[in-house]
Amino acid sequence: MAKRITTRKPTSRIRKQPVERAVVPGGTASPIPIDGKQTKAAYFNRELSWLAFNRRVLEQAQNERVPLLERVKFLAIVCSNLDEFFEIRVAGIIQQVESGVTESSVDGLPPREQLRRIHSVVASLVEDQYRCWHDQLRPQLAEEGIIFESAKELTAEDLDWVRNYFFEQVHPVLTPLALDQSHPFPQLGNKTLNVVVSLDNPETPEVEGLVAILPVPRILPRLVAIAPGSGTQRFIFLSEVIKLCAGEFFQGYRVHQAHAFRVTRNSDLYIDEEEAENLLKKIEDELRNQKRGAAVRLEIEDGVDEKIFNTLCEHLGLSHEYVFRLNGPLNLLRLMALADIDRPDLKFPPFTPVAVSALHNVEQIFDTLRAQDVMLHHPYDAFTPVVDFVEQAARDPQVFAIKQTLYRTSGDSPIVRALIEASRNGKQVTALVELKARFDEANNIQWARQLEDAGVHVVYGLIGHKTHCKCSLVVRREGRGLRRYAHLGTGNYNPRTAKLYTDLSYFTSREELTEDVANLFNSLTGFSRSPDFQHLLVAPFNLHRRIQELIQRETDNAAAGRPAKIMAKMNSLVDKATIDNLYVASQAGVQIDLIVRGVCCLVPGVKGLSENIRVRSIVGRYLEHARAFYFQNDSGGEPLVYAGSADWMPRNFFRRIEVVFPVLDPELRRWIVSELFPIEFQDTENARELHANGSYLPVEPKNGMPSFAAQSYFIASAAQRVRNNG
Repeated sequence: MAKRITTRKPTSRIRKQPVERAVVPGGTASPIPIDGKQTKAAYFNRELSWLAFNRRVLEQAQNERVPLLERVKFLAIVCSNLDEFFEIRVAGIIQQVESGVTESSVDGLPPREQLRRIHSVVASLVEDQYRCWHDQLRPQLAEEGIIFESAKELTAEDLDWVRNYFFEQVHPVLTPLALDQSHPFPQLGNKTLNVVVSLDNPETPEVEGLVAILPVPRILPRLVAIAPGSGTQRFIFLSEVIKLCAGEFFQGYRVHQAHAFRVTRNSDLYIDEEEAENLLKKIEDELRNQKRGAAVRLEIEDGVDEKIFNTLCEHLGLSHEYVFRLNGPLNLLRLMALADIDRPDLKFPPFTPVAVSALHNVEQIFDTLRAQDVMLHHPYDAFTPVVDFVEQAARDPQVFAIKQTLYRTSGDSPIVRALIEASRNGKQVTALVELKARFDEANNIQWARQLEDAGVHVVYGLIGHKTHCKCSLVVRREGRGLRRYAHLGTGNYNPRTAKLYTDLSYFTSREELTEDVANLFNSLTGFSRSPDFQHLLVAPFNLHRRIQELIQRETDNAAAGRPAKIMAKMNSLVDKATIDNLYVASQAGVQIDLIVRGVCCLVPGVKGLSENIRVRSIVGRYLEHARAFYFQNDSGGEPLVYAGSADWMPRNFFRRIEVVFPVLDPELRRWIVSELFPIEFQDTENARELHANGSYLPVEPKNGMPSFAAQSYFIASAAQRVRNNG
């Protein structure tokens, strides 16, 4: 939507911040009063809840209503999600176990029991993942002329082509590594493809077999198009090619077995910021050390010899609970390459984000924002005005200063280019670059160096806190004074992901908001022991406290017999204090409607505890990423509507710089309350409702109505706006 209203270098050395601390009502093991009795509240385990989310992604791959190549992409995403889950979450729990930590998580599970349950759930998930590939996707792709061959299925002609490909493209870059007393076990890279080969000497069959490993460099494509240009679309996995031709590396020996495998390693960064004088250099060193992270998972093709299997586990230091034998090709993420196939009939109908907002005239952006606030709903509304906002500021001779946060951005970022241009045009430019944006660290280091070379003041935020907020501030001379303009968002300054994620962008020149944004930047770049924000909710300073106060206000209103309601949309709900306060609000009669895409530790629908809470998750064509919050506030005031960068998690409340901003314009508030939330709660196609037993069940259409998809509605609504403006 494009609603509007007509209204008028070094890391900051803040060592001790007066940040909030998590205060759980009633203490650490806070019991919740129900009917006058003290009853312990219920919580879902965070890790198992995340796995339930990945199950919902798999359901999209299994969904016959989703176009075939889109289903393949969802299957690839399941694999990618599991990789990150093991690299970060499972790696952290393993460290707890190895360190002797026995303290239970909020749901009562100690680390070792969490690992046991994780393995059980993941094993089932992986089994279903490969069943989906073998029984659904691969046969249906074949029906559409997209064929995946195994080595056994190749014709003689195909064999000749594959062998030629091997000798020309693969053989020159592979190096066999023997495993014996004179050859130590090699250091295998994180998530790299490897093939383990067992060999027999025909002249001495009684001698125990030899073992070698073929590490495969990342430069080689994992999907090989057989005889490209022949008019057919046939593929074979690179691992199949290498296993087929592995004997070429071991002349005089007979290949007994060859199996592909890969190792997942702990990929979290270990940085003591208090001791790291140069944070940028320290992170660069840690990125290099990630290759040597401890192994946390082994994936290997089924059927491998037990002796070889045990050898790999022994050298990697992995017990069998961290090993998954796969009935199919490794790393289904490589199937993402099929997205490039030119088959529009097998994909979602094309959609181009619309550019019909009040900001469509680039040269009048600041004139427009002096008169009205503007909100964009991505990806239905184009991200272009966000880029235009910074680019126009870079070129406008009346603009004196630009301040910008950068958490994740694209490889060829127009935002970064605009900041560089602005600096070269003599403007004061400050960029807060988050070096520790997970898996984007190397990219952000590159941007930080380019910005510094161009004269931009690059700051890395507060010690101990990631800068996760999405803010841009422009200071412009108008007449005899200065006026500030701000963009506040829920998503990253990344034009590429803005086409894939649902997010909200809010533009304003309201003095009460831009004053707070300026205060935020000053706090992050200089010294401030107790920044005072009048309208913004900023973590780690006042966000957590204020959210609890707003929940409490609804609770008090319900207890007093006044209407009380909370609606919230976010990625994750984990914070125990917030969950406990939502339970108390539910018991007081507050109606609470939550849209939580991913992890949700709150248990809804429990009589006497959370019967007034319902939770839904939407997994569809676009990644639901916007955070929005509504409090009815029936105490003589207007309803309170917020949006911002923060989920309701301890890390967002206490360990990140987050900004949640009020939507002050009545028309924009009305759109969020009367359209965004209701439309998403009408979804019966991609929505799943969380039940008290932890299951996510489809939402059935009522009264024989056809299924309804919120994302499809917003696409159609955007197209209608184009027609209305035509």
